[in-house]
Amino acid sequence: MRLDKLVKATVDALGEIKARDIVVLDVRRMTALFDKVIVASGDSTRQNRALANNVQEKLKALGATVYGVEGGDPGEWVLVDLGAVVVHIMQPAIRQHYNLEELWGGEAKAPKRRMAGGAR
Repeated sequence: MRLDKLVKATVDALGEIKARDIVVLDVRRMTALFDKVIVASGDSTRQNRALANNVQEKLKALGATVYGVEGGDPGEWVLVDLGAVVVHIMQPAIRQHYNLEELWGGEAKAPKRRMAGGAR
Protein backbone atom coordinates (compact mmCIF):
# COMPACT_ATOMS: atom_id res chain seq x y z
CA MET A 1 0.00 0.00 0.00
CA ARG A 2 1.29 3.46 -0.85
CA LEU A 3 2.46 5.58 2.06
CA ASP A 4 0.01 8.43 1.47
CA LYS A 5 -2.92 5.99 1.34
CA LEU A 6 -1.71 4.26 4.51
CA VAL A 7 -1.48 7.58 6.36
CA LYS A 8 -4.89 8.79 5.14
CA ALA A 9 -6.61 5.52 6.06
CA THR A 10 -5.00 5.60 9.51
CA VAL A 11 -6.03 9.21 10.18
CA ASP A 12 -9.57 8.41 8.97
CA ALA A 13 -9.77 5.38 11.28
CA LEU A 14 -8.65 7.50 14.23
CA GLY A 15 -11.18 10.19 13.36
CA GLU A 16 -14.03 7.69 13.27
CA ILE A 17 -13.54 6.99 16.99
CA LYS A 18 -13.08 10.70 17.83
CA ALA A 19 -9.32 10.82 18.38
CA ARG A 20 -8.14 14.31 19.26
CA ASP A 21 -5.11 16.31 18.19
CA ILE A 22 -3.98 13.98 15.42
CA VAL A 23 -0.48 14.88 14.22
CA VAL A 24 1.40 13.27 11.33
CA LEU A 25 5.20 13.61 11.45
CA ASP A 26 7.55 12.83 8.58
CA VAL A 27 10.58 11.13 10.15
CA ARG A 28 12.34 9.80 7.03
CA ARG A 29 15.38 12.01 7.66
CA MET A 30 15.68 10.76 11.25
CA THR A 31 15.35 6.98 10.93
CA ALA A 32 15.36 4.24 8.34
CA LEU A 33 12.95 2.12 10.40
CA PHE A 34 9.72 3.88 9.37
CA ASP A 35 8.58 6.92 7.40
CA LYS A 36 5.76 8.50 9.41
CA VAL A 37 4.78 8.80 13.05
CA ILE A 38 1.14 9.52 13.84
CA VAL A 39 0.31 10.74 17.34
CA ALA A 40 -3.28 11.01 18.59
CA SER A 41 -5.02 11.46 21.92
CA GLY A 42 -7.88 9.53 23.46
CA ASP A 43 -9.72 10.55 26.62
CA SER A 44 -9.62 7.16 28.36
CA THR A 45 -7.91 3.80 28.27
CA ARG A 46 -11.08 2.33 26.80
CA GLN A 47 -11.12 4.87 23.98
CA ASN A 48 -7.41 4.30 23.30
CA ARG A 49 -8.00 0.58 22.91
CA ALA A 50 -11.00 1.25 20.64
CA LEU A 51 -8.90 3.61 18.52
CA ALA A 52 -6.13 1.02 18.17
CA ASN A 53 -8.64 -1.72 17.31
CA ASN A 54 -10.31 0.47 14.67
CA VAL A 55 -6.96 1.29 13.07
CA GLN A 56 -6.10 -2.41 12.92
CA GLU A 57 -9.47 -3.45 11.48
CA LYS A 58 -9.66 -0.69 8.85
CA LEU A 59 -6.08 -1.11 7.68
CA LYS A 60 -6.29 -4.91 7.50
CA ALA A 61 -9.49 -4.56 5.46
CA LEU A 62 -7.51 -2.43 2.98
CA GLY A 63 -4.79 -5.08 2.73
CA ALA A 64 -2.21 -3.45 4.99
CA THR A 65 -0.16 -5.49 7.43
CA VAL A 66 -0.29 -4.81 11.16
CA TYR A 67 3.10 -5.87 12.47
CA GLY A 68 2.33 -5.45 16.14
CA VAL A 69 0.43 -3.69 18.90
CA GLU A 70 1.90 -2.73 22.26
CA GLY A 71 0.30 -1.28 25.38
CA GLY A 72 -3.25 -2.42 24.72
CA ASP A 73 -3.59 -3.95 28.15
CA PRO A 74 -3.03 -0.83 30.25
CA GLY A 75 -4.28 1.37 27.41
CA GLU A 76 -2.74 4.66 28.53
CA TRP A 77 -0.38 4.54 25.53
CA VAL A 78 -1.04 2.14 22.67
CA LEU A 79 1.39 1.74 19.78
CA VAL A 80 0.27 0.25 16.46
CA ASP A 81 3.11 -0.76 14.10
CA LEU A 82 2.05 -0.61 10.45
CA GLY A 83 5.59 -0.90 9.08
CA ALA A 84 6.16 2.42 7.32
CA VAL A 85 3.82 4.12 9.80
CA VAL A 86 3.94 3.92 13.59
CA VAL A 87 0.83 5.11 15.44
CA HIS A 88 0.96 6.34 19.05
CA ILE A 89 -2.41 6.68 20.80
CA MET A 90 -1.99 8.35 24.17
CA GLN A 91 -3.93 9.89 26.99
CA PRO A 92 -3.27 13.66 27.13
CA ALA A 93 -1.14 13.60 30.30
CA ILE A 94 1.07 10.82 28.93
CA ARG A 95 1.35 12.61 25.59
CA GLN A 96 2.35 15.87 27.24
CA HIS A 97 4.95 14.12 29.41
CA TYR A 98 6.70 12.26 26.58
CA ASN A 99 6.18 15.02 23.96
CA LEU A 100 6.82 12.79 20.95
CA GLU A 101 6.12 15.62 18.54
CA GLU A 102 9.21 17.49 19.72
CA LEU A 103 11.26 14.30 20.01
CA TRP A 104 10.58 13.44 16.35
CA GLY A 105 11.47 16.88 15.06
CA GLY A 106 8.25 18.83 15.38
CA GLU A 107 8.05 22.16 17.10
CA ALA A 108 7.59 22.32 20.84
CA LYS A 109 4.31 23.87 21.81
CA ALA A 110 5.14 26.97 23.82
CA PRO A 111 2.56 28.35 26.23
CA LYS A 112 0.92 31.56 25.08
CA ARG A 113 2.05 34.53 27.10
CA ARG A 114 0.78 38.07 27.27
CA MET A 115 3.30 40.83 26.97
CA ALA A 116 3.34 43.90 29.21
CA GLY A 117 1.14 46.75 28.05
CA GLY A 118 -1.45 44.47 26.45
CA ALA A 119 0.66 43.84 23.32
CA ARG A 120 0.85 40.31 21.97
